[in-house]
Amino acid sequence: MHRHHAAVSALMRTVAETVVMPRFRNLAAEEVLEKTPGELVTIADREAEERLTEGLATIDRDAVIVGEEACAADPALMDQATAARAWIIDPIDGTANFAAGQPPFGIMIALVENGVAQAGWLYDPVADRMCHAALGGGAFIGDAPVRARASGAARPLAAVSKVGQSAEEHAARAARFGSAFELVPLPRCAAENYPRLVLGQNDIAVFRRTLVWDHAPGVLFLTEAGGYVGRWDGSPYRIGDEGIGIVAASTPELGKRATELLFD
Repeated sequence: MHRHHAAVSALMRTVAETVVMPRFRNLAAEEVLEKTPGELVTIADREAEERLTEGLATIDRDAVIVGEEACAADPALMDQATAARAWIIDPIDGTANFAAGQPPFGIMIALVENGVAQAGWLYDPVADRMCHAALGGGAFIGDAPVRARASGAARPLAAVSKVGQSAEEHAARAARFGSAFELVPLPRCAAENYPRLVLGQNDIAVFRRTLVWDHAPGVLFLTEAGGYVGRWDGSPYRIGDEGIGIVAASTPELGKRATELLFD
């Protein structure tokens, strides 16, 4: 367990209970805005990020804090993600689901030092499920250690994101995958995608857009559980690099198969 684990978990639960869940299925029209075309933000995202930022500043005074909504207001803040010590916040991951009044959505936090994730938390407030991991310390759901496992389906289950690419690109990629894998819907929520790969519910997830707050916590959780994460060209995923896309899988073998199918 990371030394800040208890404090960060408690903070996330408090913000979920006091800010996020009271607004779930309870948003007025003017409390949901379009940040950029197709990208929603709600009053709950902004309030949750403020509360999480205040809480993390109290837990760890020496770090910078990089929040998704703060970066929307000031994109230069993104560069701080690879600072000596940075807390990365996704106040509500799966905002479109949250705004539509349906799960899944979650709160995610990662602690990153010099571009390397040290700890990550993915909290699903509807299911009250806390997934967390520490670098070299394993992956846990609640207090129970977990190891990633394949679904065991005859055709491995693959979810392919549509975000960050044209409909044609996505269709071509899905067609390539459809030959070897069973295509399943992507829940538009990284806080749900990564646990599915660990829990044997899905085998593969493919993403084009890889913003740090969407992926840093889940990548650490999956890799600490023994799963696979790599860039589309098979190179390692590193925070702040120029790499494209992510292939995530419940086992290294499935990750390799999916990457070969994408690129060979």
